[in-house]
Amino acid sequence: MPLVKCPRCELNYMDSTEKLCKVCARESSHRALMEEPEPCTICNEVPALPGKDVCIFCLKELNEHAKEAAQAEITDVENDAAEPEDEELSPDMEQEPRDGEYGQIVKELSLEEMEEQEAEDDTDEDDDA
Repeated sequence: MPLVKCPRCELNYMDSTEKLCKVCARESSHRALMEEPEPCTICNEVPALPGKDVCIFCLKELNEHAKEAAQAEITDVENDAAEPEDEELSPDMEQEPRDGEYGQIVKELSLEEMEEQEAEDDTDEDDDA
């Protein structure tokens, strides 16, 4: 049996009775070598889905969490809209000061008056010295 070059790769020799060399035959039988899929970035156990970085189980879990969060947000918005606006203030909520109290608070917090008092105190101290 004479040896001939492989018609596909033209590098390897084969028996004249064979159609392809052993290397080309192995490649053609496997067609394309499958790349090893990347592991899931979350669980690192199961291969990730093609075109994604997570596996099917983690993807389902992420979708469930997203649905729960969206449902909770919708529920919060509905609860806020359902509360009547004419509701009396509860004791734990801060109430507005009455007219007399408001005037006293403004008086206590007035920076202009504090500056005037400091200026008077400074002039009194200068007169005493």
